[in-house]
Amino acid sequence: MSGHHLHNHERQHQASALRIALVVNGAFMFVELFAGIAFDSLALLADAGHMLSDVGALAIALVGHRLVSRPPSPRHTYGLQRAEVLGAQLNSVVLLALAVWLFIEAFERLRDPQVVAGVGLAVVAALGLAVNLGSAVLLHRNRGTSLNMRGAFLHMALDAVGSLIALGAGFGVVAFDAHWLDPIASIGIGLLIIGSSWHLLAEATHVLLEGTPRGLDVGMLEMAMVEDPAVDSIHHLHVWNLASDVPALSAHVVVGSERTLHEAQLHSDRLKEMLHDRFGIDHATLELECHDCAPLR
Repeated sequence: MSGHHLHNHERQHQASALRIALVVNGAFMFVELFAGIAFDSLALLADAGHMLSDVGALAIALVGHRLVSRPPSPRHTYGLQRAEVLGAQLNSVVLLALAVWLFIEAFERLRDPQVVAGVGLAVVAALGLAVNLGSAVLLHRNRGTSLNMRGAFLHMALDAVGSLIALGAGFGVVAFDAHWLDPIASIGIGLLIIGSSWHLLAEATHVLLEGTPRGLDVGMLEMAMVEDPAVDSIHHLHVWNLASDVPALSAHVVVGSERTLHEAQLHSDRLKEMLHDRFGIDHATLELECHDCAPLR
């Protein structure tokens, strides 16, 4: 099976995983929302709010995933491959806004403590933990190297930790009548959200600013290309990501002046094959030259 078909096959599994996670989390979100109101639990409301962001994140991820699959057009010659990166960036911003809301509500609760139904909090949190863990495992198995899928998985993983914290708060309320644990749990969830979503925001912004793909060393790339006996030097070497898992490269390659155009083309094909095999770069644009370009003025 070719790399292109493997990539499409992987994307089909990713879309299926996103749809399943979206339906399951969407249904349980309403369970947590009504339970949070019924049991007067900020931790459950916080987790329901987090799950609402999860549902939105999964929907954004699914839309971005479909947009990535659209073919190139005269208006978008690379297609819409960065739609998933925009989705990941939007998800991280939504999570940060949610964390701010949690902090505000939690500090209000600490100043004015509320009686929380600890048993109900613990039971619903345990069910939420099962839903989150199942969704996280499903997305992790199908995430590949997609930043969009990483963002969706991150939402599920964080919500699983949030449910675990809420579960601990529920046990604390039942065992020690410590109702203050409920807002403390929501603060803990907020801190987890900030730490992980900030990293996701930085990664998405790095891609949109056309930074060098993580794990690729430009120096090693240049050395590998210069090792070819037909190559005299490399300059104007640029490496970036079209999407989070689609690296691209462009470079000016100086070859011997005695070579024919056909020979130069064969050397170019050989370089592209090496870039694919050693660095996983399928999109490479090489400008062949017989001497270095004059510096731009």
